[in-house]
Parts: sequence; structure tokens; C-alpha cells
Amino acid sequence: MKSAVVTVSHGHKIELSKIDPNETGGNTKKGAEERFGESREKISELQQILGAEHRRSLLLVFQAMDTGAKDGAIKDLCAGLNPAGIEVKSFKAPSSEELDHDFLWRAHKAAPARGMIGIWNRSHYEDVLIVRVHKLVPKKVWKARYDQINRFEEILTENGITIVKFMLHISKDEQKKRLQARLERPDKWWKFNVGDIRERALWSEYQKAYEDAINKCSTKRAPWHVVPANHKWARNLAIAEVVLCTLKEIDPRYPKISFDPKTIKID
Repeated sequence: MKSAVVTVSHGHKIELSKIDPNETGGNTKKGAEERFGESREKISELQQILGAEHRRSLLLVFQAMDTGAKDGAIKDLCAGLNPAGIEVKSFKAPSSEELDHDFLWRAHKAAPARGMIGIWNRSHYEDVLIVRVHKLVPKKVWKARYDQINRFEEILTENGITIVKFMLHISKDEQKKRLQARLERPDKWWKFNVGDIRERALWSEYQKAYEDAINKCSTKRAPWHVVPANHKWARNLAIAEVVLCTLKEIDPRYPKISFDPKTIKID
């Protein structure tokens, strides 16, 4: 089966309205869930080798509209991995300390250590998304940030961090269903934020901001992957297959040992 994910190559332009968030790559739910489990097992094996090698690291960046289910995607992916080899960072509204530094300061601090898989729930891209939509800084400031982000990500990749960026793409109708579901289930009330309704009214502005971020910041070293995410099972498979392919390309190796195991005797 083909992949549902749309990988945006350097210099290529996408329009989110032309990418079907219901796309499944021709997979069935049962088949996708089976393949997802298989892929996650292989990811776990390569994660162990990456940690043992302790020379390089992997950074997974997750962005989405409200109710895009970043938390769920991260939870499902990590369920089969070693938590000791994962560093998760959620980027919320910046603290006063973070606002006293440049916008990339907190992102650089969160970069994964050698041998680790770093996962960012939201990221430095918020500074060309919500900051742009809500006009929190002048246009000339956020426009300059695309090049600054590209240079920042280049620095990370030159220092052994492979970056994989996911935009979980849902439809406006799907968002409505998910918001409504939160209102109808008491165990989901805590997830509902009245502010989500105000943000929903800015859907078109956010879509344009996402398109610009993806188109301007898809580089050869760190391309964006747009994942159709109306169907969570198709989303999970698409993410897992990209992560697995990336780890295979990294090709981590166990370190060479300085002794002959056959000569070791344990009394």
C-alpha cells in the first residue's frame, strides 16, 4: 500500500486545501493497525541501537490545529518504545524567562541529547503560527523567522540531530466533531477550552500560516511531512513508517567493544 503522508521536498509548494485529510493510503483499519504494530517493534529495536551508539539523535516535531491529536499520536507511537530513551517537550506559552531571550532559545535548550529520541509537542514554529495569526509581533519580525528557523535546524543537523517534522492535517468538519465530542463526555470536559472556539474562527488564517511555514521551512535536511489525520489509525501508520524509514537511514550501529567476550569468566 502507498503511504498517506505528503513529504514536502525543498522548493516544492503545497496547499493544504488540496491534501485530503481523510486519505488512508488505501489501507484498511485492521491492516494499518497490524502494520503499525510491526513498524513500532522495528522502531524499538533501532531505538536501542541508537542509544547504544550514543553519537546521534532523532528529533520528532509535531504540529497541528487544535484537536489535531498530537498528544494521542505521540502516546500511540511511544507506547512500544523505551521511555528512558525519549525526551518529550511540550511548548506552551513562553515563560517570562523565555520571553527575555530570542525565540529559539527555549527550542535549542530542548534539543535531544546524543542517543535520544526527542519529541516536541508544538515547537519553535509557534513563533510563525500563533504569533503571526494573533499579531503578537510586527510582520517584519515573524517574516524574518523563517530563515532563522532554517539556519537553526541546519545547526542541529550538522551536529548529529536528524529532524522529522509532522503536521497532522485534519479538516474543519473533523475539528468540529472532536470539539463536540469533548462537550458530550464528562471525562473530556477538562480538555475543552472556550478559547478553542475563538481559535476556530481563525481557521483560514492558521491554514495560510501553516502553508507558509511548511513551504518556507521544508529543506533538504529537514522536510515537512503532512499527515492526513482525520483517521487516527491511518495517521499512526503514516507517522510510524516515516520514523522507521528515518531510523533506517540513520543506520545506527552498536559500538565496538574493547574486549573479547570469550575471554571473560564470571565466577
